[in-house]
Amino acid sequence: MEFTIEKFNEVKRQAEVFYKTIGEVHCPYFQDKVTFNAKGLEHLKFQSKNHARSQADQYTRLKLIHLAPEVVKLSRTIQGMSHGNNFEYIRSNARTEFVIKNVSYYEFIAILEDRQENKRVRVVVKQIENGPKYFWSIIPFWKMDKENRKRKMNSGNLETD
Repeated sequence: MEFTIEKFNEVKRQAEVFYKTIGEVHCPYFQDKVTFNAKGLEHLKFQSKNHARSQADQYTRLKLIHLAPEVVKLSRTIQGMSHGNNFEYIRSNARTEFVIKNVSYYEFIAILEDRQENKRVRVVVKQIENGPKYFWSIIPFWKMDKENRKRKMNSGNLETD
């Protein structure tokens, strides 16, 4: 299937409409809800603030967004976890501040059937300090490390993956 701007715009439109209907999904691993908020959708379009992903990257991720809630609903085990300090935009008292916060990323991997074929996807859930957990990203497949021929689950930076 050839990538065209028309296909990209249609997939983007459909993904945005679908994403707005998700709201929250119960995750068995956390025994808690995972929110699908505007931050997750924005991250699928932008790698960082004011730095858009390529249209091909956006297209690939947005095309699979309908699988993300299913992965979260089915996840009883975690495949990866990362903790660290990040600069985060925090809105308080009608102001937005850029401050360092403790951030946790949780990775769930699944192979789901989609349109009569199996799709490997990795869903990343983000949590800032003790705040709510929310969908952060969907990654369509994992790469092979060329040096040791093992699966490479991410680029090493879950903030931008």
